[in-house]
Amino acid sequence: MDIERLRREFPARRIHHYPAVDSTMRAAVGLGLGSVVLADEQTAGQGRHGRSWHSEAASGIYCSIVLKPAPALTLALGLATAEAIARSTGMVCDLRWPNDVMLAGKKVAGILVQVAEGNAIAGIGINVNQTSFPPHLASEATSLRLHTGAPVSLTGIVLTLLPAIDTFVALDNDTILRLFTRASSYAAGRRVTVKQPDGIIEGTTAGLDPAGFLMVHKDDGTDTLILAGGVRAAGS
Repeated sequence: MDIERLRREFPARRIHHYPAVDSTMRAAVGLGLGSVVLADEQTAGQGRHGRSWHSEAASGIYCSIVLKPAPALTLALGLATAEAIARSTGMVCDLRWPNDVMLAGKKVAGILVQVAEGNAIAGIGINVNQTSFPPHLASEATSLRLHTGAPVSLTGIVLTLLPAIDTFVALDNDTILRLFTRASSYAAGRRVTVKQPDGIIEGTTAGLDPAGFLMVHKDDGTDTLILAGGVRAAGS
């Protein structure tokens, strides 16, 4: 990744770069608003619910940015990531509520937002040039290269990602929800299973509530609001 080019293109940003770091999210804690942390490799990349994020060296984008907290921030970042991928590669991604960017039914990018010291630390991981994944991820994960058939520029994606983040996080909440609903096949009318602490919910997605949570019409005829949990396409 051409870090010096990124610094020239975004002179107002503090861009921190590590050849290797445990987690860009941890490295971003305490930095000023707008600061960006990029790493060539993460040794302990963070995913949702305490999972790890596979961070193969020099193959993906492992990025965290310090932002102001906002209700629909995760959804806005998903939109920004999909926009950056589309502008960089021409490939159109799907969005799986709340934080997964999907390509041909597999996960190509993920978002994780945590609040620390009053700021939102937004982690974005994009699988770019991986040609294979560990066995436990092979059925669920994909990379941009596996679809383009050729290496993809990491720098080129970051050049489009940072402006896209600025654009989408500046939108009002209603606009973010409307754009997410339009971009996501999971937001409404999708048969899903949802892993919850007390068991598995099965039903059909029925849109987002005003706060951005997912509504599911269960098979027993009742509706439930999903505040968190692993949403998967039924049968996957």
